Amino acid sequence: MTNPTRAVRSLLRGKPPEGELDEEMRFHLEMEVKKNLERGMAPEEARREAMKSFGGVERFKDEVRDQSTAHFLETVLQDLRFGLRALRKNPAFSLAAILTLALGIGANTAIFSVVNGVLLQSLPYGGGERLVRLQADAPAASIQNAGFSPLDLADFRAQTKSFEGLVEYHSMWFVLLGRKEPERVQTAVVSANYFDVLGVKPILGRTFRKGEDAHGAEAVLVLSYAYWMRSFGGDPKVVGRVFAMNDHPHTVIGVLPPIPGYPNENDLYMPVSACPFRSNPRLENNRRGRMLTVFGRLKPEVTIAAARTELNGVAGRLAREYPDAYPKGGFLVTPVSLREEMTKTARPTFLILLSTVGLVLLLACANVANLSLARLIRREREMALRSALGADRKRLARQVLTESTVLGLLGGALGLLLARAGLHLLISFATRFTPRASEIHMEAPVLLFTLVISVVTGVALGLIPVMSRKKDLAASMNEGGERSTAGSGRHRVRNLLIVAQVAISFVLLIGAGLMVRSLWNLQRVDPGFQTERVLTMRMDLNFTKYDTADKRLAFHEQLLRRLQSEQGVVSASISGTFPLNDGNGPGAANGQFQIEGDPAVTEQELLPRADFQQASQDYFKTIQVPLLRGRTFDSRDRKGNDLVALINQTMANHRWPGKEAIGHRISFDQGKTWLTIVGIVGDVKQYELAAAPTDQIYLHLLQYPTLSSTILLRTVANPMAMSRIVSDTVHGMDPDQPVDHFRTLEQMRTNSLSSPRLTALLLALFALLALVITATGIMGVIAFSVSQRFHEFGIRMALGAQRGEVLTMVLRQGMSLVAIGLGIGLAGALLFSRLLNGLLYGVRPTDPLTFAAVAAVLLAVAAAACFFPARRATSADPMQTLRTA
Repeated sequence: MTNPTRAVRSLLRGKPPEGELDEEMRFHLEMEVKKNLERGMAPEEARREAMKSFGGVERFKDEVRDQSTAHFLETVLQDLRFGLRALRKNPAFSLAAILTLALGIGANTAIFSVVNGVLLQSLPYGGGERLVRLQADAPAASIQNAGFSPLDLADFRAQTKSFEGLVEYHSMWFVLLGRKEPERVQTAVVSANYFDVLGVKPILGRTFRKGEDAHGAEAVLVLSYAYWMRSFGGDPKVVGRVFAMNDHPHTVIGVLPPIPGYPNENDLYMPVSACPFRSNPRLENNRRGRMLTVFGRLKPEVTIAAARTELNGVAGRLAREYPDAYPKGGFLVTPVSLREEMTKTARPTFLILLSTVGLVLLLACANVANLSLARLIRREREMALRSALGADRKRLARQVLTESTVLGLLGGALGLLLARAGLHLLISFATRFTPRASEIHMEAPVLLFTLVISVVTGVALGLIPVMSRKKDLAASMNEGGERSTAGSGRHRVRNLLIVAQVAISFVLLIGAGLMVRSLWNLQRVDPGFQTERVLTMRMDLNFTKYDTADKRLAFHEQLLRRLQSEQGVVSASISGTFPLNDGNGPGAANGQFQIEGDPAVTEQELLPRADFQQASQDYFKTIQVPLLRGRTFDSRDRKGNDLVALINQTMANHRWPGKEAIGHRISFDQGKTWLTIVGIVGDVKQYELAAAPTDQIYLHLLQYPTLSSTILLRTVANPMAMSRIVSDTVHGMDPDQPVDHFRTLEQMRTNSLSSPRLTALLLALFALLALVITATGIMGVIAFSVSQRFHEFGIRMALGAQRGEVLTMVLRQGMSLVAIGLGIGLAGALLFSRLLNGLLYGVRPTDPLTFAAVAAVLLAVAAAACFFPARRATSADPMQTLRTA
């Protein structure tokens, strides 16, 4: 084999190394002549015998050339040049094939970029594979995902050896002062070594040092990258600035890199000593004060299973030592991979989408393969001529493979551009499922993936026509006989491809149909309240200024009076939260209560649970939740008077089935105080439209004033026009009080459906693309079949066949393939629909209506695709056919 470097150099010169080859052949010939002379032959006879033994110098030279790297590279370039010329001579085929492949490859590239960034990449933390979150469950007490107390954390730190470090985390809203306007900021409260354990290095300044979470330490802050860019424009001089928060000065010491925030996207980070709630001795010494999330880094040699065993050993000892502080049976503590935790919501949806686009690519390949088979049949005379001129089967197959690979690469290049154009939309889509959406990029693994599937697709497209018959690609140069056999062999392959296309399309259409029906059902869900013309905004009172219930109550009452007097306001109210708030989550306001008269409960964790929410007098009027029985809150329900509560219909049915709940009393402080149920209101979809209503208890804001609240206004006209008025009203009462997150209830309902809507939209787009590809494939196959049999149809009609009979015959040919494809697709759809079960609402995976509707649509489209080429078959002229027969 020729040296590759020399071969490339020779190839670039455009001249093969013939001189070296001639010199080598002369050397071997002279050696053979010399041997003959030594045997006693005459010089002329010795040369003649040497030439005879070689059997032809040119044959040997050809064999050497064939084995040389230069010859191979030259042949590849020849194939490429010829393939490009052939594609350029047939622009209709080339354009159709490239566009079809671009759609399939582009869809795969786009979804793979999401899967790669979210599911495949390591966490953007140092040694992120060893990071875990500790999860505490008490199955015997029906408690899941409980938090940890500071004392729990201290015990786990002292009594475990599986971790390089254990750190705490919780998040709170505070008011930041020192800028033009007060700002409400979400603040993570963490251990001093939090960023060291996570393996995060700042891009500016530093993070917390050892001891900065101790009592009396200076209050310092670290900014998240997103907040730094949003509020300070990326100003590096922010490090060292001092701001007021919680009635204390706080110094900014660093800025974090752009990493995903988990479990919250926080604006600021502070050590535990700077948080007035976390550093309160009553919490620090309370084993029941489980408000902390705990993260840890496993030692390199420790497995999750080993760490779980050690943690549960410690948890068991704690439950035995402090039986009053833990539920019956204690907690089971499990270290959960942080990487898995950050993507568990996204994984099912993303994998379904990846499977979907994989099917779309198979469809695109089948369609282009059919086009290639039809084109190859038309090129059989060309192939036969090349074969007659000395090209063997391998050489012809290589030419076909080269052309198909070029198509795959061109389709992949265009697909990459399409994927790049839609990347922003996909990132927005992924943001609703995982905090890792910001890590989605068109980077090296995605480019390599695109290259690989482009090449594999091209090679597969070339192999299908090459393998479609066992004989030579061009066995004859005549118009009949052998060519017809070749065409019929490939025709069977094309029919199989059509069957596969119909089957795949049916599967994708079923998936899209189920998701669309699920979305339709969600849109028709009654949320239990009216969203029209209601403005919401968030307001967290500064606890250092409004440190008593009376101060908070006075501020709320004055604010409601001012807002109610504004022109255009129908009603105003304040509540702890509001329905479908994206800051809520199931269990966000869970609490325990007991019913007066029920048997005494010895274990606190066995008390019934409900969602508690504070609400002002006009809350139900503002969002128009119906009063079913009794009364709502009124001015009599003030602090110092009898405590009252409202419950929803679900709780009334659940706790007092067949009885009247009004008049019963409940308590959530072990019977120290009792609240009387005075009314029952309608159920509200508090967390998500797909979730069933939970037991809900409403407390009067006048009796339970809160720091964190939501202002709600029902207006006469556009509610967003009132946002400036609300801000001015609040700042007029307290210039240091921020109010933000202005959104309408209509926006919140729309946002609550964004994830299923986007998922349904993507599946519908892919299914529509599949339907179009399948329809064009069927049309192409039937049209080609008609063109091949046009002479036959003329003879049939000359012998008496009616045009309708010919039309029916052609339609039967196409629809029989469709029927077979539907049968196969039905089995695949039953399997695929079960994968969607977790994403569906109000519709079964085997919904007969969806299956019937999709089958009808696919049959109608297929019939139309068959009909138009079938009409051409009826246009055959019998007389003209007989003349040319």
